[in-house]
Amino acid sequence: MDKVVASAAQALEGLTDGMTVAVGGFGLSGIPTVLIHQVLEQGTTDLEVVSNNCGVDGAGLGLLLSRGRIRRVIASYVGENKEFARQYLSGELEVELTPQGTLAEKLRAGGAGIPAFFTPTGVGSQVSEGGMPWRYDSEGTVVTESPAKEKREFEVRGHARDHVLEHAIFADVALVRAARGDRHGNLVFSKAARNFNPLCAMSAQVAVAEVEELVEPGQIDPDEVHLPGIYVQRVLPLTAEQAADKDIEKRTTRPRPAATTDQEA
Repeated sequence: MDKVVASAAQALEGLTDGMTVAVGGFGLSGIPTVLIHQVLEQGTTDLEVVSNNCGVDGAGLGLLLSRGRIRRVIASYVGENKEFARQYLSGELEVELTPQGTLAEKLRAGGAGIPAFFTPTGVGSQVSEGGMPWRYDSEGTVVTESPAKEKREFEVRGHARDHVLEHAIFADVALVRAARGDRHGNLVFSKAARNFNPLCAMSAQVAVAEVEELVEPGQIDPDEVHLPGIYVQRVLPLTAEQAADKDIEKRTTRPRPAATTDQEA
């Protein structure tokens, strides 16, 4: 039951070229930075990455992208990553853009063993009709596009409407980050850093979690567990320095309010 590993290298044993890897995070919030750096260090390449986005230039998954380690991305948006956009538009990278809620449900369905589901999201658009550019060539011509998807009418609360068939995502490996975790793999995420992390872990055959604080089994109240350990195969405890190393995607500040005197108040 003890799923703790001693190093990032040990945590990623079995990760090989060409695998499908689901990576938690939203922008730079809740991304598994230590595990991403280990993928970079060990040289794994030709990856299909499933993630809400692909990091930013010089951080997160953007590091793997800039080194040409990613072959294909399933994501909901390009985000702030200029290199992501450049590779996509120049034909170096295949990208399957997916509505954000649909992407979340495709990952959750994979974890629940549901191979496919119907949703109204995307009906009447290229999501269902096909023709969404997946890959361009160097001249900007679309060479691979999304296929049309099966549609079926369902009645929901007395109203009939079309729904599109979406297939679940079954990843080979998931890389996630949690605020707390125990040796059995039960995880707790901090606020918005929960985002896609639980869903990515659920979808994978092998889920690897880097945790900022490792605790013993029983120290996390069962009602506080965000992801049960049944979905997690390996736990990598972070050092205090690693846990504190968190990039900010877009730093914004405002002037400090001027101090007021008692008379002015």
